[in-house]
Amino acid sequence: MSETTPNPQYSADSIQALEGMEHVRMRPSMYIGDVGVRGLHHLVYEVVDNSIDEALAGHCDTISVIINEDNSITTKDNGRGIPVGIHKKEGVSALEVVMTKIGAGGKFDKDSYKVSGGLHGVGVSCVNALSESLKATVYRDGKIWEQEYERGKPHNPVQEVGTTEERGTLVTFKPDPQIFQQTLEYSYDTLANRMRELAYLNKGITITITDKRNKDEKGAFISDVFHSQEGLKEFITFLDETREAIIKDVISIEGEKNGIPVEVAMIYNTSFSENLHSYVNNINTHEGGTHLSGFRRGLTSTLKKYADNSGLLDKLKFEISGDDFREGLTAIVSVKVAEPQFEGQTKTKLGNREVTSAVSQAVSEMLENYLEENPNDAKTIVQKVILAAQARHAARKAREMVQRKTVMSGGGLPGKLSDCSEQDPEQCEVFLVEGDSAGGTAKQGRDRNFQAILPLRGKILNVEKAMQHKVFENEEIRNIYTALGVTIGTEEDAKALNLEKLRYHKVVIMCDADVDGSHISTLILTFFFRYMRELIESGYVYIATPPLYLVKKGAKKSYAWNDDQRDSLMMEFGQGASIQRYKGLGEMNAEQLWDTTMNPEFRTLRQVTIDSGSEADRIFSMLMGDEVPPRREFIEKNAIYANIDA
Repeated sequence: MSETTPNPQYSADSIQALEGMEHVRMRPSMYIGDVGVRGLHHLVYEVVDNSIDEALAGHCDTISVIINEDNSITTKDNGRGIPVGIHKKEGVSALEVVMTKIGAGGKFDKDSYKVSGGLHGVGVSCVNALSESLKATVYRDGKIWEQEYERGKPHNPVQEVGTTEERGTLVTFKPDPQIFQQTLEYSYDTLANRMRELAYLNKGITITITDKRNKDEKGAFISDVFHSQEGLKEFITFLDETREAIIKDVISIEGEKNGIPVEVAMIYNTSFSENLHSYVNNINTHEGGTHLSGFRRGLTSTLKKYADNSGLLDKLKFEISGDDFREGLTAIVSVKVAEPQFEGQTKTKLGNREVTSAVSQAVSEMLENYLEENPNDAKTIVQKVILAAQARHAARKAREMVQRKTVMSGGGLPGKLSDCSEQDPEQCEVFLVEGDSAGGTAKQGRDRNFQAILPLRGKILNVEKAMQHKVFENEEIRNIYTALGVTIGTEEDAKALNLEKLRYHKVVIMCDADVDGSHISTLILTFFFRYMRELIESGYVYIATPPLYLVKKGAKKSYAWNDDQRDSLMMEFGQGASIQRYKGLGEMNAEQLWDTTMNPEFRTLRQVTIDSGSEADRIFSMLMGDEVPPRREFIEKNAIYANIDA
C-alpha cells in the first residue's frame, strides 16, 4: 500500500471567521464593485456621501475634495463633525467605531438621518480598510480631534489636539497599492463629473474640487466650484446645451407625494433619442426601477389624454405608443427614499413599489398644469409625438428587414464577415475594421480559431442626427446587427437587445490612429451608446490601440504608441535609427498587425465603460449633434491630445 498525504480534516476549526475590516480587505470587490479604476474612484464617493448625508439632514452646505500630489484624497465638510464621545457598547470613541466597524454610522439611526445616499454604499470604514493610510480630523464643540489608521487599524486612540471655531469633518486617505494594483491614479474629470452631478442633485450645496497634481496656464491648481440654485432645472439645461429645444422652458416639479420627496425636470428637443436619467438618494440608478416606471406612466397617460382631447390625433390611422411620447425627451427623475430596496445585476434598480404611484402622480400634475398654461408648447409636443409615431411605423419595416437577415432568422451572416471556428461566445471576439484594405490584412493576421473580422466601408451613419428607420436601413449598421447575432427589440422597446444570442463577448473597434480613424471610432461608439448600450454596460466593447511608429536600426526594431515612446526608442537605438509613421492599419503587414494589435499576449485593448450616463449622453450629443460652438470649444480645449497629420 503506497503512502499518501491524508486530506486535512474539514472541521469547525476550518471555518475562517473574519472580522469586518479583514473581510473587506480579503474580498474588496464585494464592497466597492472592483479593484480597478471604478473601485478606486468609488472610495472618494463613499467619503463624500457622508458629507452629502449631513447636507440632506440640513447641517452642511460646503464640501471640498482635493486630489493631492501623491494621489491621496482629502475631503472636508462644514457639517456637525462625527461624534467623538465614548460609544457605550464598543467602549471607544464613536469616531473610531465609524471608521473601523462595518455598518456603523448615524445614518442607520432614523432620528439622525431621514434619507441617506450612503445606505446604498458601504461607508467610510471600507475606505479605511482599503487605504494604506487614513487620517480623520473632527472639528466639533470648539475642539479638534484626530485619529490615524493604517489599513483600517488605528495607530492610537482618538486624541484632542487643539481648539477651533470651525466645525466639520476632514478625511485624508491614500488607497492601498496592495489592493489597487491596476492603478492608483485618480482622474480629475471623473471625480469632477460626479461632484457636478451631486451639486445639481442637492441644490444650495457648494462643492469644490482641486487637483494639486496639475496647474493651469496662470500657475494655479486645476479647480472647479459647483453650485446650483435651481437643481434639476439647471442640470437639464447643462445636459441639453448642445441640443435645440422645441419648447421655451424646462418643465419641472419639486414636492412630496405619499411621503416621498420627488423632483423631476424635463424638456423636449429636436433629437431622435430618449435620454432619461434617474436617481435615488443621489445614486445613479442606470438600470431604472419603479421611479422610472412611474415617470413613464405619468408622462404617457397625461400626454395621451391631452393629445386625444386636442383633436390633433384624429387623422392618425394608428395608435400612439409609449416610445413616441419620449422621442426627443431629456428628463431627470430624482427621489429620496428612507429605505430603498435595490435590485438588478449591479444593484442600481429601485424596487420600492410605493414609489411608482408617487412619481406618476407628481408627473401627471406637473404636466397637466404645464400643458394647460402653455398651449403653444403643448401643440408643439403633440406634433413631435405624431412625427415620432410616423417614423416608428417606417422603422418597423426596416427593423423587420434586419431581423430577417440575422442568424436566428436563418438569413445567414454578412458576406464581408470572416467568422471564427470557435462556437463559445465567451472565447470569441470580432474586430470591426475600418475599410476593406485593413480588413484584408486583419483577416490574414488573425487567429481564425477565435477571431472574426468585419470590415466596415467608410464612415457609418451618424445615428445622433438620424431617424430610427434610417438607422435600420443603413447597410453597415445592418451588418453589425447581423454579425453580432443580437435581435432588435419590439416596437415598444426598439433598442432592447437579446444579449443571450450575442456571438462574441469581445467587440473590438479597430481603426486607423489618425483623425479620420478617431471619427469613425466615435461614430461606432455613438451607435453602440444609442442603440446597443447593453453591450457597453456588460463590458463587451473594446477599442484596439495600434502603434503610431515603428523604430528600426538594422535588424533591431520596436514599436511606439506615442511620441514619448518614439523619442525614448530613438535615444536607445542611437544614430542611424529610422522612424516609420503608420498613418493607417493598411500600412502594416499581417504579421505586424498581429504582433502589435491583435495578439492577446502583447496587445493593449481599452475597455469602453460608462462612468456617468448623463455625462456620456452630453458628450455624444455635443460631438455628434448639430450645434457647432460647443463642439468647437471642446476640440479647442482638448486639442493637445489630438494627433493631426500635416
